Amino acid sequence: MKQTQNWLRTLSILPILLLTACAMGPDYIRPQVDVAEKFRMAPMEGESVANLRWWELLQDETLQQLIRQALQENKNLKQAVATVEEFEARLYTTRMGFIPNIGADANAPAFGTLGGFLRPGFATPFNYYGQTTLNWELDIWGKIRRSNEAARADLLAQAENRHAVILTLVSAVAQSYFDLLQLDMQREIAQRALNSWEESVAIAQAQLLGGIIPRLDFDQFQAERANAAARIADLERQMRQKENELSVLLGKNPAPVARGHTLIEQVMPPEVPAGLPSELLQRRPDIVRSEHMLAAATAKIGVAKAARFPKISITGFLGVASPAISNLLLSGSEFGAGGLGLAVPLLNAQSLGFEQRAAEAQARQALAQYEQTILVAFKEVEDALVAVRTANDQRKAQQEQVEALRSALQVADLRYHGGITSYVDVLLAKRNLFDAEFALMATHRLHLVSIVQLYKALGGGWVLL
Repeated sequence: MKQTQNWLRTLSILPILLLTACAMGPDYIRPQVDVAEKFRMAPMEGESVANLRWWELLQDETLQQLIRQALQENKNLKQAVATVEEFEARLYTTRMGFIPNIGADANAPAFGTLGGFLRPGFATPFNYYGQTTLNWELDIWGKIRRSNEAARADLLAQAENRHAVILTLVSAVAQSYFDLLQLDMQREIAQRALNSWEESVAIAQAQLLGGIIPRLDFDQFQAERANAAARIADLERQMRQKENELSVLLGKNPAPVARGHTLIEQVMPPEVPAGLPSELLQRRPDIVRSEHMLAAATAKIGVAKAARFPKISITGFLGVASPAISNLLLSGSEFGAGGLGLAVPLLNAQSLGFEQRAAEAQARQALAQYEQTILVAFKEVEDALVAVRTANDQRKAQQEQVEALRSALQVADLRYHGGITSYVDVLLAKRNLFDAEFALMATHRLHLVSIVQLYKALGGGWVLL
């Protein structure tokens, strides 16, 4: 009973200690960041395209199915999800620092053992005992509180990293899919070119045998046909490699990839407003992640600073002991001790000072990384905005070029059959048309990908559904 009263007397001073406790180190305050009122290359004002969910932006049903599969099976995403779960467990572990560490143990001699053991402070040997121990560090300087702040911020940073992986994954699948559609269209153009050149070679061969054209002209037609065949082989290689790349994003072994709408059938918003620059600070996962890392680094300064102060803890034990197990629960078998423990750093005090300086330097690194992340984010948005605008203009101009070259090919063919000009003019007109059609498909893909990149740069909707 006396030992219990001593414990209660010791515990009665806890409210005084905790009320007077303070957390060492600086409190986190979000840094001030200069943000422009609008993006420099924003074409129009309005609700940001990033407010759309990815399935609202990417309306190809086949592409949507591929993205859903990637969100279920992609290995990088699974790793990011598992990392979040790891940091959740670490946060719960850190929170246990607020709770007393209580343990229990007991002892009974093995069969045939002679003699006993001595409990500290007791001169009589006891063969049987049971006891409960307590060790509770008082968070006088806020070390545990700052550790919890840091652990929570680390967890939030990993959660934002998971969001960033989702956004990157959605964008990567869409871009690879558009790349594949571009290769499909270009292969179709190359096959048409090959068929056309084979007809030209057949005609030229007949003309060569008839002495109408020289060998040089025939060789030129042959070279163009071979060039078209080589281009098809190169496109086949790129298509298979792109399917392999997309398969990895989908979390499966290399396999053929289904297609939905063609490249030119893809539906994209006619206007792509970027919204306000200030929205970027809360929307982009990498910016939010960097801020959480800065908050964690700030809290760790308090942890390092508190470690330099005396560590105060409540320790003790309560138990019963007796030479005979039958007397273990009788009055007079109790024993116990308790009190405040004090641990003061002495020889390692200078080392702890350097630890604090290291923590402060890490916080400055995190601040610089946060500011750099914001700069890069604004730069990526501006780059994407100018890419969308110029790619759209370029696509329209190249479409006009293709239509003009188709007309030129018709005229050259009519002039050739009318005997006004040689077939070289037809050859050149065909070559120019096929090259222009190739370039048009590349620009069409560039326009689509630029919109996806803008969506990613703005931190567009990364939800899993």
